[in-house]
Amino acid sequence: MESLVIIVFVLGYLAITLEHNLKIDKLIPALAMMAMCWAIIALEHLEVFEVDAVKHMLIPTHLEEILLHHLGKTAEILIFLIGAMTIVEIIDYFNGFVTIKGFVRTKSKVRLLWIFSFLAFILSAIIDNLTATIVLLTILRKIIKSKEDRLWFAGLIVIAANAGGAWSPIGDVTTTMLWIGKKVTTGHLIKYLFLPSLVCMVIPSLIASRMKPFQGNIADVEEEEEEKGSKYSSVMLYLGLGAIIFVPIFKTVTHLPPYVGMMLSLSIVAIFAEIYSNRLITLTTVHGKDEGDHSAAHSPIHKSLAGIEMPSILFFLGILMAVAALESLGTLFHFAESLNETIPMLGTEPEIEGYAVSDLVVMILGVGSAVIDNVPLVAASIGMFSDPTDSPLWHFIAFAAGTGGSMLIIGSAAGVVAMGMEKINFFWYLKKVSWLAFVGFLAGSAAFMVLRMMF
Repeated sequence: MESLVIIVFVLGYLAITLEHNLKIDKLIPALAMMAMCWAIIALEHLEVFEVDAVKHMLIPTHLEEILLHHLGKTAEILIFLIGAMTIVEIIDYFNGFVTIKGFVRTKSKVRLLWIFSFLAFILSAIIDNLTATIVLLTILRKIIKSKEDRLWFAGLIVIAANAGGAWSPIGDVTTTMLWIGKKVTTGHLIKYLFLPSLVCMVIPSLIASRMKPFQGNIADVEEEEEEKGSKYSSVMLYLGLGAIIFVPIFKTVTHLPPYVGMMLSLSIVAIFAEIYSNRLITLTTVHGKDEGDHSAAHSPIHKSLAGIEMPSILFFLGILMAVAALESLGTLFHFAESLNETIPMLGTEPEIEGYAVSDLVVMILGVGSAVIDNVPLVAASIGMFSDPTDSPLWHFIAFAAGTGGSMLIIGSAAGVVAMGMEKINFFWYLKKVSWLAFVGFLAGSAAFMVLRMMF
């Protein structure tokens, strides 16, 4: 009956991949396959295991224990994401991101390219690549009116945002999963991936800066009334970004799970948000029904919580718990072993008790993340490999999964949102931008391998 679980997972995965063709939101098949996989395990009384990372073996356990174990790991990620999303929404409530537009003071296309590339690279490392892409494309619309020009800039922003998200524990969902799953630590992640990620962003931008679409100046357009933030816009922007950056520091000092630090950061930002908006300080209750309705309509906290992407949260819940079902059956463990025996060791991680993972495997995973969602790919790799914390394998997986998605417009959350905002054609991106992303991916991978030999 294990094969039935695999069939359900494959069909659900296929439905997620064909989301746009089926016209069904991907969270629906994700939740369905999660429930069905665990139901089959329970009804058929299939044996479940947990992976002993030290001995590299499977240990039998009870269904209730392993289910609660995986739910706890998944909940850590989801609560962390909810906190981060809410802080970003609070910043947006005060129009804090308008402040960033003040950094753009040039008409040169090449200079604009580098400004937006570095802004995407840095901003995505703090507020995640998806949000950074939304913010920068919104700003881009106010600066460049030519649709054709914006398409090119949007493509390079996607590459830069995905590269920036790879080296930060809070920059990409997959990197966050590895961080919360204790596969990587903040210091080593930055040490190993900052330079390769920078190379992955700089090389495509350098090549693009010499291409015709980025030559000359942007056309002068009639100035529109500029969107203005409140007098607290800058304060809330820096406070919010600082609060998110504080989370890895809090984890390093206290050794508590990241979601605890994120909740502390959210509470601090929320206090200032309530004070600045002259609202009653409350997160969950208000006194009196009428007052409650009024507060719910105007409180920055209520509005920000209502603005977070619950469909994404539910999708992550479904996909992570579905992958956990395969991990509990030992399927991923055995697949990893057969994969390493089949694929030649062109370049390998340092052996750990006779167990090594080919760089080619990780690069294939990176290319695969451009075709299918990188969240389940990374979730599967966590279940497949048992290398210790801060093994170079996990850093390479973080880089490959984070930057590989740039090779197709549908290969990353940043690409999908750019596709929607700017109506980017799949085949236009494939022809014009994909090769730049591929070159950046290869250059960054090479930089990582060189850096790995040095440390």
